[in-house]
Amino acid sequence: MLDLKSKFQRVMLIDDNTIDLYITSKIITKNNFGDKIDKYTSAIKALTFLNENQVNFNELPQIIFVDIYMPQMSGFEFMLEYDKLSADLKKYCKVYIISSSIDKNDIKRANDDLNIVAFQVKTITKDFLESISSEQK
Repeated sequence: MLDLKSKFQRVMLIDDNTIDLYITSKIITKNNFGDKIDKYTSAIKALTFLNENQVNFNELPQIIFVDIYMPQMSGFEFMLEYDKLSADLKKYCKVYIISSSIDKNDIKRANDDLNIVAFQVKTITKDFLESISSEQK
């Protein structure tokens, strides 16, 4: 009997591009990666949600995928604010930068941020999701 239970209860996607949000959520669903997918087109709104639910772990995503280039608040600006959240939240939520950028400075900046697990060029793949699942066991 195959176990079709998703690997994570909640996954948060933050990307101003609704097509990318749709494609990424479909890949996550198809690969049984997340039961519930919280989609945000605004990093500010996603941050507000995280801030309001810092102690409510049932509401928090275990995995956060965030784009770099977005209006109002970029992925890197989001990470500066994310760093101010509780240590328990940061231990529970694992952040991955998902970007169409291949700029070496962006990749270095992501790799230098202790709150970012990894940098992945869009679009996410089944292999990438499997690598996260095996890391989080």
